[in-house]
Amino acid sequence: MSFSLTRMLPPYPTFPRKREKGQTRKAILNPWTLLMLLAVSPAAIAFDFVSVAEPAILYDANSLKAKKLFVATRYLPLEQVVDLADWVKVRDVTGKLFWIEKRQLSSKRYVMVTVLLTSVRSNPDDKADVVFKATQQLALEWLGNTGSGWVRVRHADGSTGYVKSTDVWGD
Repeated sequence: MSFSLTRMLPPYPTFPRKREKGQTRKAILNPWTLLMLLAVSPAAIAFDFVSVAEPAILYDANSLKAKKLFVATRYLPLEQVVDLADWVKVRDVTGKLFWIEKRQLSSKRYVMVTVLLTSVRSNPDDKADVVFKATQQLALEWLGNTGSGWVRVRHADGSTGYVKSTDVWGD
């Protein structure tokens, strides 16, 4: 199989190389450079998770006078998007955005089971013993990520184990 290399036109506008006296070149950020900057710096797009400390009202704006949308239950994991002095803009498991008073959030993290039924195992391995089964929408205390697709969790009764990160939301 043979192939040849040909010069392709860039997918972004370019400026002529020849400039008149006193003319300056305008800079345009290459889309590939922007993509590489975002890929190299995942912290730039990473958000922190928090949990609801007590049942709390979710609003459509950062004001007590804003429209009240829902009541969030205790331990509900939420993703912080914007953090202001007294308010936090959060995203729920469905991707919807809301505002919540900062005082109603806890730094203690929880994850929510998103599948109908999952097994919490003694070790981060599919073949490890099952410690307990967790049903959909069950809140489990987040104890940490293994970095290998598993999350260490604790049930309200004190049992601890590992669950697949694809089976929970909030990690």
